[in-house]
Amino acid sequence: MTIEEKLVHFQKKAVESARLQSNSVIDEYTAGLESIFEDFRMEKDRQAHLLIQTETDRLTQEANRQLHEEQLQIKREFTKYTGELKEKLFTDVANMLEEFMQTPDYEAWLVKRIKEAKEFARGEEIVIYIDPADSQRLLHLQEQTHTQLSVSKYSFFGGVRAVIPGRHILIDNSFETKLREEKENFTFRGITNGK
Repeated sequence: MTIEEKLVHFQKKAVESARLQSNSVIDEYTAGLESIFEDFRMEKDRQAHLLIQTETDRLTQEANRQLHEEQLQIKREFTKYTGELKEKLFTDVANMLEEFMQTPDYEAWLVKRIKEAKEFARGEEIVIYIDPADSQRLLHLQEQTHTQLSVSKYSFFGGVRAVIPGRHILIDNSFETKLREEKENFTFRGITNGK
């Protein structure tokens, strides 16, 4: 083989060896880049998932906060509305009681309450008061019940109050007290007051 042939053969082998080494380096570099890209992609997927989860949690909390605020607002409005209805109802009841106090049935009711108070006292000293608005009925009520009655210094919106001093007992059949007790204990049926 001539020197020229040897050079061509050597050049061919050198180029082929360089190409093999180059291909090997490119393959390693490509594999390294693909590995880096895969790690990068996995990190970005993890970050995207974390961002989605964080946003989902934030939006859920915001929705819950808004729902809670709406519920509170509805409850306030409901309480205000039921309070207004309750006031109107008890105003109507007070008006009806005033009308009732103008009837003969009211006087019969007073007589019954006075007799019940006397029975409860069982002969002990008892002081029975009627409302100042009923003072014009005093004599008639005393005649019907055979009882000494007193007109209260303070109005209690009709009815009867009695005191048994020996037992420290107050019998309160005044409309004022009855209305107040009913108003304090009143709830609309079917309404649970938030329970």
